[in-house]
Amino acid sequence: MSAFDDIRNLFEERRRFSRRIAVAAGVGALMVVLLLLRLVQLQIFEHTYYSTRSDDNRMRVVPVPPVRGLIYDRQGVLLAQNLPSFDLVVTRDQVPDLKATITALREILPITDDDVQRFEARIRATPSYRAVPLLTNLSQENVAKFEVDRYRYQGVDIQAALVRNYPLGKSAAHVVGYVGGITADDLKRVDPDLYAGLDRIGRAGAERSHEDLLRGTPGTKIVEANAVGRPLRELNYKPGVNGSNLYLTIDTRLQTVAQEALGDLNGAVVAIDPRNGDVLAMVSKPGYDPAMFVNGLSHADYQALLKDPDEPLYDRALQGLFSPGSTIKPFMVFAGMQAGTLNDKTHFYCPGYFTLPGSSRRFRCWKRTGHGSLTATQAIQQSCDVFFYNTAFQLGIERIDKYLAPFGFGRVTGVDLPGERPGLLPSPEWVRAHRGHAWYPGETLNTGIGQGIWKVTALQLAQATARVAMRGVGFVPHVVQAIGDSTTGRVTQVAPQPLPTIVEEHPDAWNEVIEGMEMAAQQPHGTAYSIMRDAPYRVAAKTGSAQVIGMAQDSGSQHDQVDIPVKYRDNALFISFAPVDDPKIAVAVIAEHGVHGGSAAAPVARKVMDMYLVGRVLYGNKEAAGKPPAAPAPASTPAFAGTANR
Repeated sequence: MSAFDDIRNLFEERRRFSRRIAVAAGVGALMVVLLLLRLVQLQIFEHTYYSTRSDDNRMRVVPVPPVRGLIYDRQGVLLAQNLPSFDLVVTRDQVPDLKATITALREILPITDDDVQRFEARIRATPSYRAVPLLTNLSQENVAKFEVDRYRYQGVDIQAALVRNYPLGKSAAHVVGYVGGITADDLKRVDPDLYAGLDRIGRAGAERSHEDLLRGTPGTKIVEANAVGRPLRELNYKPGVNGSNLYLTIDTRLQTVAQEALGDLNGAVVAIDPRNGDVLAMVSKPGYDPAMFVNGLSHADYQALLKDPDEPLYDRALQGLFSPGSTIKPFMVFAGMQAGTLNDKTHFYCPGYFTLPGSSRRFRCWKRTGHGSLTATQAIQQSCDVFFYNTAFQLGIERIDKYLAPFGFGRVTGVDLPGERPGLLPSPEWVRAHRGHAWYPGETLNTGIGQGIWKVTALQLAQATARVAMRGVGFVPHVVQAIGDSTTGRVTQVAPQPLPTIVEEHPDAWNEVIEGMEMAAQQPHGTAYSIMRDAPYRVAAKTGSAQVIGMAQDSGSQHDQVDIPVKYRDNALFISFAPVDDPKIAVAVIAEHGVHGGSAAAPVARKVMDMYLVGRVLYGNKEAAGKPPAAPAPASTPAFAGTANR
């Protein structure tokens, strides 16, 4: 044994070593316990949380867009349908470099700056895990180009979709409307959940006003994806509810005939079934191609539409404000009869002009030589301005307002379409508020012949005419006749909404008005006689023309206006209903700068009424000349089971 062994304390060393072993064992045991506790926490207490997060790494809840409802006319003709297409979509959180990816895609696909701007606006308002369309309605060639290099574009995919199509094109653009891309502003005013997976929203016409019915409700599906987000399989599918189908009151035949009958003239045509308020035709010419808006309109193309001097985006039937001209005269007779200032024996003499008491200014009649002595019915028939100067003067503006307001002048009709304007029924209050002066007596005279500050829409004129046809009974105009449930297939009729009846206070008021209008259409000297005399049904009508600009009453060009630029010529107007003894259709026509209602607007109404009541156009049809007309068709049912006021 060495000296070193003599000085070692073996007992103390063993004791220290044992202590170290115990500490190490304790620490190890503690770590095992902590590990076990953590394992229990993860596997038992937080199992649901981490299981969900794990699933999120490989699962995606994808919205299933509903199919937008179809739109039909009253005969079952498709006005808006869905056609198959392909969209290029991008899922932002799966794309490593969004800017670089878009740049690369633009090298092989026709992606414009407008497409990129719309996409960027959409992704700012859409969750990053949802796919957003970058390019819609891809051609087969473009789909093939992408598929060749698909592997290069992580987070980019091709999705099958449906694109909106409008078979009637321009003819029904304003009434049917169109769909357009959803913007970030749209998503702020709607429930985003209702538009999950959708990239289109109704922008105009019935597409807009009935968006909630047409849109449907999105569904969902759970998709398992790989590490780069590429779908592997579908685990769960919950279908949405497709949008409802709309059956409009519009008759495509009348819509097409009215559009063509306007010829080179712009304007509006509205036809109403006076028995229920069905809008049978609503034409605004010129129209526009709604397909331009479906896939996104470039800024340049949109500016071109806005700057087009013919204003194709301007809905002349609902938003166009025109002076009614002589079409207001039957309503003035009704007002005079109601107020007691006129009766069936009243005569006014027309020397060709009218002067107010104490004034030397002459308010001229369109017929400079005068009409002589006329009754109310004869005044409507021949459209004598002097008779209606007298009528307006005796009534006064307050009573004119009182008796004409119930026809709907000066307020919206309430039609189920967006953008309708109320027009303007002249009143001293309006003049005082907007012109800053008192009402002048001469303004009352102008009101009596539909000039001055009078403003009406074509729809207002058609509704007012329908109320005359029904002797005061009226309905709110509407374009939706029925709604088809996409789930059950059940079709529900939309009930007409009645208006308060215009009560006849004078026993012969309606008779006088209707007799005068029938004389205007079907008796010699009537302003519409040349157009309506051979109609195989009884017609009541009134022609009109209204100044676009102020013109001296002694101007020699006031009647023919051949030496006036087209844009300054009078507007031509016409109202009518038929058959007189059983009204089925009321029509209002406004032909911009057509000058004479009898020659420019009346033929349009005649052709529309021919088509609806007879089933073919007789007026101007050489093949139909000399042939006996067909029997009037039964009421149509859905197949879906100043002056110059002539």
